[in-house]
Amino acid sequence: MAMTDDQTTATRSIDGVPLTPKTELSMPLPETFDTVEEERTHRKAKLAGALRVFGKFGFGEGVAGHITVRDPEYPEYFWVNPFGMSFRHITSSDLILVDHDGNVVYGSSHVNRAAFVLHSAIHEARPDVVAAAHSHSVHGKAFSSLGIPLAPLTQDSCIFYEDHTVIAEQGGAVVFEVDAGKEFASKFTTGKAAIHQNHGLFTVGETVDEAAFWFISMERSCQAQLMAMAAGDPIEIRHEYAKYTAEQTGFHAAGWFSYQPIWQEICRTDPELFD
Repeated sequence: MAMTDDQTTATRSIDGVPLTPKTELSMPLPETFDTVEEERTHRKAKLAGALRVFGKFGFGEGVAGHITVRDPEYPEYFWVNPFGMSFRHITSSDLILVDHDGNVVYGSSHVNRAAFVLHSAIHEARPDVVAAAHSHSVHGKAFSSLGIPLAPLTQDSCIFYEDHTVIAEQGGAVVFEVDAGKEFASKFTTGKAAIHQNHGLFTVGETVDEAAFWFISMERSCQAQLMAMAAGDPIEIRHEYAKYTAEQTGFHAAGWFSYQPIWQEICRTDPELFD
């Protein structure tokens, strides 16, 4: 006698595990900490890992580029990569802690003054920003020379739809003066990203993960738009579709979550980053 559908479903299994709908599933979630020391160790590891990811993706150019993250106990200070060290070699113990005046308060390496001037201005102007990322990535700096915002040409680029700005002030100049950094930050008061004209991309977030993923995604979206513009006259996504997609994919937790596969990869290939 043939089995009914219910009987067939009830007997299906793999390695003795019944194939029935699961009511409890797991997925990565942002970490929580019992002590500020644990959170500091975690943030520093995430920063070292993100810098290695940037190096792996070819975002480094000489001594240019930096990622910063606030210290969880002393939020007026931020951790940053040492001046002149390869992204690919940075470990947690290499990171230095800098105040808003550019003084190294922990560590023995120099800080890139451009990193201090721009990033400290961003952190000081925006208490919501925990981490900020910038590098001289090829497609980001090429796109920045156009002086235009990223268009909603693809689903991925919609992440930045109506949530980034183009900043012309100080564009192309090496920013060493504090007032110049403050002028830049005054134009970057909201949003997850800025295109600094003739310079490159800046992204920010509530975590290193978020800021790093926004940067990676924006760099690739700049590349896609440059390719599309070179090939012809690209068609933009309709406003209501772009807005909806931005709402579904561009929030803080989505940026953190999207970075997790990249974090898993760098932990596997570069376990020494935790040293």
